[in-house]
Amino acid sequence: MKIDYHMHFEYGSYDLNWVKGFFDSAQKRGIEEIGISEHTHGFTDFKELYYEDVVYDDSFIGKFQKKWLQTNKFKCPLRDYINFINLLKKNGFPVKTGIEVCNFQNQEKVREILSGHKFDYIIGSVHFLHGWAYDSSQIKDEWKQHDLRDIYEWYTEEAEKLCASGLYDILGHPFNIRIFKFLPDFDVEPYLIRVAEAMRKADMAVDINTGTYYRYPIKEISPYPAFMKAAAHCGLPVITSSDAHKPEDCGAYIDDAIAYAKSFGYNTRIKFTDRKREIVPID
Repeated sequence: MKIDYHMHFEYGSYDLNWVKGFFDSAQKRGIEEIGISEHTHGFTDFKELYYEDVVYDDSFIGKFQKKWLQTNKFKCPLRDYINFINLLKKNGFPVKTGIEVCNFQNQEKVREILSGHKFDYIIGSVHFLHGWAYDSSQIKDEWKQHDLRDIYEWYTEEAEKLCASGLYDILGHPFNIRIFKFLPDFDVEPYLIRVAEAMRKADMAVDINTGTYYRYPIKEISPYPAFMKAAAHCGLPVITSSDAHKPEDCGAYIDDAIAYAKSFGYNTRIKFTDRKREIVPID
């Protein structure tokens, strides 16, 4: 069974004309079910949390991120998105209601916001390190200002916090800190084990995400093989996803993600409904 559980409608609007292309692409690629996991920066409910966490001062990264926060963000309340996905379900579209939540420091506030809505699954993703959007190509020069060991430690700490919150079903694109090819020349296994163990304790699934393959310089599926070995060793379940932001990318390289998972001994994946899990064959 082919499933794609990580993608975003946000580049368009919540109308059938825009989203139909995602379902058309899924059908062409043999994807039986898709899940939409909109970024929290699209919703007014989360605006305060971003302004609490993200650097937006007069520094190099601050100037960019201030503009980022003010451009096409916080477009609608979360309930509008939920209502739209429910409408799609009512009309027979094979879709699940997800959301991708950033690694906010105030996880209790996140819990409060999410508690008012029903989801099929919730993804937690590390998108900021000390307030820096490390995956933004426009400010990738900031990488040169930090020791890579520190970045691995910061990422690990943030992933551990997400896991410890108990709010999430999935860790999004684990260890995508390789995206711009700043690769370590030191032993990273302790960091990988820490995150895998934290996920095991939180009963979270791994997002096998092809977005880092076709959207970033690293051109590899996340998580990369070293973490997949740790994940398999800890018995972590998996989902597969394309991280599509455009209709034509829905289901992109899912067959590769399936083959990748199988290479680490996986023959099943997780299917979600109302935060409950079903184990299904991976192909």
